Amino acid sequence: MAIEQSNPRLSEIYYPLGDKVPQLGESVEVAPGVRWIKMRLPFALDHINLWLLRDQLNGVDGWTIVDCGIANDETKALWEQIFATQLEGLPVLRVIVTHMHPDHVGLSQWLCEKWNAPLWISMTDYLTAQWLSCKEGGAAIGARAGSGGSADHFQKHGLTSPEDLEKIRARFNYYSNMVPGVPRQYRRIVDGELIWIGGNVWQVIMGYGHAPEHASLFCKELGVLISGDMLLPRISTNVSVFDADPDADPLGLYLQSLEKYLVLPNDTLVLPSHGKPFTGMKQRIAQLRHHHDERLAETLGACKKPATAREIVPVLFKRELDIHQLTFAMGEAIAHLNYLLRRGKLDRQLCEDGVLRFSVV
Repeated sequence: MAIEQSNPRLSEIYYPLGDKVPQLGESVEVAPGVRWIKMRLPFALDHINLWLLRDQLNGVDGWTIVDCGIANDETKALWEQIFATQLEGLPVLRVIVTHMHPDHVGLSQWLCEKWNAPLWISMTDYLTAQWLSCKEGGAAIGARAGSGGSADHFQKHGLTSPEDLEKIRARFNYYSNMVPGVPRQYRRIVDGELIWIGGNVWQVIMGYGHAPEHASLFCKELGVLISGDMLLPRISTNVSVFDADPDADPLGLYLQSLEKYLVLPNDTLVLPSHGKPFTGMKQRIAQLRHHHDERLAETLGACKKPATAREIVPVLFKRELDIHQLTFAMGEAIAHLNYLLRRGKLDRQLCEDGVLRFSVV
C-alpha cells in the first residue's frame, strides 16, 4: 500500500507505452512473452487489440492467441502477415477467446482449423456464438415484423421509426457475416481457473453484463491483466438488454463484476481490447462507477414524466447515431431503465399502444 501511494502515477490512469502502438501486421512486446497486435474494424470503434502469448504445450514451443478479429479477407491477410513475420517460425498452439462478440470470436474457426489448435472459451459464450452464427440463430434475431427479434424488442421500447425498424430487421445476418462459424469442439474455461501459458500462471476472471460470460486473464508474475472489454481506458463498456432476455439487469451485473478487479495491484498493466495499455485500474473503475451514477441520475430525472427507452437515448447519448450505434444505444438505455426498475426506483407500464413506459415511483 505504501509503495502504491508513493508513486503519483498510480493515482491516475497512465499509459506506460506512450504513443507506441503496433502497425498493422506487426507486433509490440508489452511484457516478457506478451505481444500486442491490432486489427481494423469497420465501425466507429475502428480497431481491436489482440494478443500473442509465448507458450509451450505438450513439449512443443509456440504461441497462444487471445482473441481473433472479425471474419473478413483483410483480417485474414493481416494474420497471414503476422504468422510469417512475428511468430519466430513457431506454431499457434491454442486460441483463447474472451467473449462471443464478433470482433473477438469472428475468425476463431479459421484460426483453429489453420493451426489444428483448440478453442478455449467460456461455455455460455461458446454456445451463444454457435447459435447466433447458424442460420436458425440468425433467423431468431428477427428479419420480419412480429418475429420477436431485435426490431420488435426495440419497437416495444418506443423505437417507432419505420425506416429504423426496417434497417434493424435487415441486420438479421449481421452476426453471422462476421462470425460464419465456430469450431465444433471447444475447451471450457471457468471463473478462477489457473491456466499455465509459457511458464506463467494466468487466472481466469469471469465478468458479466457486457457479454454472457466474459473471461479476463490475470498473470501475477508478469503484472498483466488482459481485460478484454471489461475495462477500457477511455470509453465505457457497452451493457445492453436484448430481446432474448428482456428483463435482464446487465448494468447491475457489470458494476458488480468490477469489484473483482479491485483486489488486483493497481500497478497492473491492463491490456484492453480497445485503446492503449494502461495502469491505474482502480482509478478507472472509480471513473466508470461515477459515469454510470451520472447516467442513472439523468435517466431517473427523465422519467419524472413517463418515458420510453427511445426517449432516454438522447439523454444518455448527446450525439447523432447511425443505425449500428442506435441499436447499442437502445440496448444500453433499456439496461439503465431495468437497473432502476429492479431497485424499486422506477415503475413500468405497458400502455395501450403496446409501448413500455417507465416512471418514477
